[in-house]
Amino acid sequence: MAKNDQLNEKALPEEGKARFALGKKNYIALAIGFAILVIGYALMSGGASTDPNVFNGDEIFNFRRITLAPIVLIIGFAVEIFAIMWRPRAKKN
Repeated sequence: MAKNDQLNEKALPEEGKARFALGKKNYIALAIGFAILVIGYALMSGGASTDPNVFNGDEIFNFRRITLAPIVLIIGFAVEIFAIMWRPRAKKN
């Protein structure tokens, strides 16, 4: 029984000190990834026509919306995954 008490005491954070799941660098990387995602979705938007009876395929199916925006989104999601999975090195005393 004493062994379990010792293990539980070590596993608990210090009292009064809040511990977050991720570090400061992780949250910065998450914010960068989120900004990249916003840019990707902004690149994908647009292409609306003023006349609903007119279809302008060149404006809808251009390089920016079909190729560039999905690449930027994939990069943004990769940064988000990296930011969540990355574990900063512990400081040496």
